[in-house]
Amino acid sequence: MRDAFAQEMTRLAAERTDVTLLSGDIGNRMFDRYKRVAPERFYNCGIAEANMMSVAAGMALSGMRPVIYTIAPFTTTRCLEQIRVGVAYHQAPVVIVGTGSGLSYAELGPTHHSLEDMAILRALPGLNVLAPADGAELVAQLREALVSPHPTYIRIGKKGETRLHGETAHLGIGKANLLRDGSDLLVVGVGPILYEALQAAESAASKGVSVAVASLGGVKPLDEDFLEAMTRRYKRWLSLEEHGITGGLGSALLEWLSERDGSTISLKRLGAPDAFVHELGNQNYIRDLIGLNSRGLAKTYLQEYEK
Repeated sequence: MRDAFAQEMTRLAAERTDVTLLSGDIGNRMFDRYKRVAPERFYNCGIAEANMMSVAAGMALSGMRPVIYTIAPFTTTRCLEQIRVGVAYHQAPVVIVGTGSGLSYAELGPTHHSLEDMAILRALPGLNVLAPADGAELVAQLREALVSPHPTYIRIGKKGETRLHGETAHLGIGKANLLRDGSDLLVVGVGPILYEALQAAESAASKGVSVAVASLGGVKPLDEDFLEAMTRRYKRWLSLEEHGITGGLGSALLEWLSERDGSTISLKRLGAPDAFVHELGNQNYIRDLIGLNSRGLAKTYLQEYEK
């Protein structure tokens, strides 16, 4: 997804003279092509994320369209006040991109985990909070974010993620897509973790359980038309996110369901536990540890079906 982001930013910089990229001292070689296209619109702001956010807010309020890029926890919780007051309060159309979302940097420990970002930023008024599942969804959301009057946060993975959406997918901000049809259970998820959900659905199918998998693309705004259609097809839902169990996608869906008259949907939330993950290991190791890989998810699907 990082490569898809860099390529799309290069195209956007060539198309538009108002697009500006600010980096928190990472990805410099990744943006070599961008810098050849628009060297005067690339700023390495160093490891001073709060200052970088304020600079971006000022640019946006002056007519530029700034995009911030650095590691997810450092472009969110480290500079939350600047996002809240400088960006969200003024509705400055800044695009904040957090790379290495979820447990992408699991081997570096909790300081580099990004398991609270969606919950925290979802609470800020007027801020889109997105989590594309693949590069195609990211590109569509980025293009829409750069014409939106609202600020946007996009959390992405690192690299090597599989494309999950087909060529005819309806992509963009607040647009959901069914990645796999099924009849017994519905998994509603966000982010690259949906690859594991799809692999788990294949495993469950071999045991006679039919699982549908959908990508919501983010937690704010929700594609309410899509969700409403899903309530007519499935009564048993599982939300899935590489994020803490509190405040993210699962919570957003529970809030939405609670406001529907006579809702009969059963929803189980799947995500990281409400605790810091102190064990060290790569992303695959920690996903396995907390049951968020294909093996753990397939087991959960079968348990939910048998209830």
